[in-house]
Amino acid sequence: MHKRKNLSSSLFLLTLVGIILLSSCSKKEDAFANRKVSFNSDWSFHLNDSIKDKDTIGASTTWRTLDVPHDWSIEGQFDEKSPGGYGGGSLNGGLGWYKKTFKVAAADSSKVTSITFDGVYKDSEVWVNGHYLGKRPNGYIGFQYEMTPYLNYGDKENEIIVKVDNSKQPNSRWYSGSGIYRNVWIETTDKLHVAQWGTYVTTPKVTAEKASVSFETTIQNKYTVTKKAIVTTTIFKNDTQVTSVTQDITIQPNTNLVVNQASDVETPVLWSVEAPELYTAVTEISIDEQVVDQYKTNFGIRDFKFDVDKGFILNGKQVKIKGVCLHHDLGPLGSAINTRAIERQLEIMKEMGVNGIRTSHNPPATELLELCDKMGFIVMDEAFDMWKIAKTKYDYANDWDKWHEKDLVDQLRRDRNHASVFIWSIGNEIPDQWSESGAKTAIELADLTRKYDKTRPITAGMNPPVNMNIDDVTLQFEQANVQFNAIAKSGALDIIGYNYAHQTYEHHKKNFPNVPFIATETTSGLQTRGYYDAVSDTIKKWPVRWDLKFTEGNPGNTVSAYDQVQTPWGSTHEATWKIIKKHDFLSGMFIWTGFDYIGEPTPYEWPSVSSYFGIVDLAGIPKDVYYMYQSEWTDKTVLHIFPHWNWKAGQTVDVWAYYNKADEVELFLNGKSVGVRSKKGDDLHVMWRIPFQAGTLKAVSRKNGKTVLEKEIKTAGNPANLKLTADRSTIKADGNDLSFVIVDILDAKDILAPNANNEINFELKGNGKIVGVCSGDPVSHESYKGSKHTALNGKCLVVVQSGKKSGRLELTAKSKGLKQATIVITAE
Repeated sequence: MHKRKNLSSSLFLLTLVGIILLSSCSKKEDAFANRKVSFNSDWSFHLNDSIKDKDTIGASTTWRTLDVPHDWSIEGQFDEKSPGGYGGGSLNGGLGWYKKTFKVAAADSSKVTSITFDGVYKDSEVWVNGHYLGKRPNGYIGFQYEMTPYLNYGDKENEIIVKVDNSKQPNSRWYSGSGIYRNVWIETTDKLHVAQWGTYVTTPKVTAEKASVSFETTIQNKYTVTKKAIVTTTIFKNDTQVTSVTQDITIQPNTNLVVNQASDVETPVLWSVEAPELYTAVTEISIDEQVVDQYKTNFGIRDFKFDVDKGFILNGKQVKIKGVCLHHDLGPLGSAINTRAIERQLEIMKEMGVNGIRTSHNPPATELLELCDKMGFIVMDEAFDMWKIAKTKYDYANDWDKWHEKDLVDQLRRDRNHASVFIWSIGNEIPDQWSESGAKTAIELADLTRKYDKTRPITAGMNPPVNMNIDDVTLQFEQANVQFNAIAKSGALDIIGYNYAHQTYEHHKKNFPNVPFIATETTSGLQTRGYYDAVSDTIKKWPVRWDLKFTEGNPGNTVSAYDQVQTPWGSTHEATWKIIKKHDFLSGMFIWTGFDYIGEPTPYEWPSVSSYFGIVDLAGIPKDVYYMYQSEWTDKTVLHIFPHWNWKAGQTVDVWAYYNKADEVELFLNGKSVGVRSKKGDDLHVMWRIPFQAGTLKAVSRKNGKTVLEKEIKTAGNPANLKLTADRSTIKADGNDLSFVIVDILDAKDILAPNANNEINFELKGNGKIVGVCSGDPVSHESYKGSKHTALNGKCLVVVQSGKKSGRLELTAKSKGLKQATIVITAE
């Protein structure tokens, strides 16, 4: 049997130096295509599900075959007694084992072979052929082990075993997932090669005419003899060579050498949120005119700063950061990383007008940063949710002393060349923040960050940077009687980060006259998608104190989707944005949150299992406030009215409208005007209070008397039909690509039935599978991994994944008493 104490304890310590730029080595159609290849397929998995398993596996262990990334927790049932609690989504952790057999070509016996894990949650240990490679407690950072000394070559197989221990709960304040939930790679190199995360590109000077580009490349020599070589770095733009620089090197055996090079790019094409242009640096190492290693790195050329008076300046232009916080889970897919799923989230955010992402509250998947580079997002890359003082019993504070320096350095080296990363955050709502020990830790982390990257400012999400524990916050600032957070006053930070405390924003320049501002976390508004209280200003709100339960909440743990419910520490969506948009020195904000996420179901506990904070629900369906932001943050012409129009006869209903590019909106009920409304002052919506009458509600926005847009909402009859709409009808037949299909429940006239909560059954024909179902209901306990799900307020989601063969995927949705619907997705 494999037992931890019986396996070899010889830990191979791999020296981690340098850094990959924006997207490490992608697959290449050249001689170095095998430098980094996927190692995701055909793993065997076992979840210790009985007391007899204890901490062991053996000949009698039962395994199932699967591909990683994999999250075993999302496959389980919601459990009121889960050790992780409702904060962790009421889904269980546990202890799991992964193993895989593989062969290594005899030709590679003279090379260096390593395995890279992008993320394993958590406390992972790895063995290859019985040799212990090491342990990594942190579930959010990638790591690499060299396997060369322990491998068999040719026809003899190798076995790798990974133990993942997520049994000590709670260890997170939200859903973490469990397992090898990010990608795994095999890297094969010559003994003389660019080290892991071994390139670092900076642009010390950028003008419209010329950009100076500096390269710092860490070369690793694993030969037992001194090597002379040539290092050539070439910059490409869209496969066209821009410039190149070459240097002769001599490197001693079993050592690393840092090579510094520089070049100029004439008339550079600058990276921006509107046009995220990227360059590629190709580093080649040659011995005797033969290229032995090639390493590709994407990067962007841009110039930016945070200014005390003007906020964020990008390429000489003032840009307001309109950001959201995102957790790492992907809704019904759990924490198992899928590039298309992340891309869809970012597309939905981009459509809303979002230009910034905060990776709350840990290092993100590399794929997220690569997509942000390509799609144009300003990223706040965050390292820790706690330091020495724990927030939950078994969280990272238990590993802080031994691991925090290595984890932070690895994050910096991995991420420091991403064009999208503009800010480092060294912590979020740190319990140490009001103590001198917290100040010392902040200085330590900031110094370490600047050692590895001096090109980006450092912040921390403080709640808040000033003491607000008095009755009259405004009076406090007027009297300059301010008590500062220990981190804020330590001098460690380049930007003061505010979590909430929107009442203090306008006093920032008085309190921190020489340090720029960023709202690291704002709002905490709460909504259930598609649920309304009819009269918006009579909805139940939280009590004054946050620690009192939401005892006067709405039925079924719902929260009204009018933007009037907030946490005591936060604000409505409109309230914070009104302040941020008003002042240039307020560089921007990151809203809590872009999407609902599993766990932390504030303001409720069980039976709620997911959050209410998102502007978009767990299924990826926007809530109404999405369109307020779209009307403010985009150039799109917007007119959005709500709620639905299915009420009791004569019932008083508040109708809200978000609009832009117009002077006024007129509302009609069954063809009769019920009034014209215009936004006054800093208003962000208009409202009518009218008695319900079945029929058609029509809004018309006008500019200078001319119609801009018209929108209608009609009273729906009984549910009768199903409608399927795929975000993409053609996907790749690569075994990973996804099509997200929204299900609408319609009446006989194809009007959305806004109160329909029918159970929908799904069937898929073809070479693919259903990998997720979800309605966005925070109270639903149905599995996300089934083939049926109950809709929420007329809508539901089903996620289809392609197989590895091209062909038709035919998805059918059925529900008792409703006409079924079918959609065809093509995999090619």
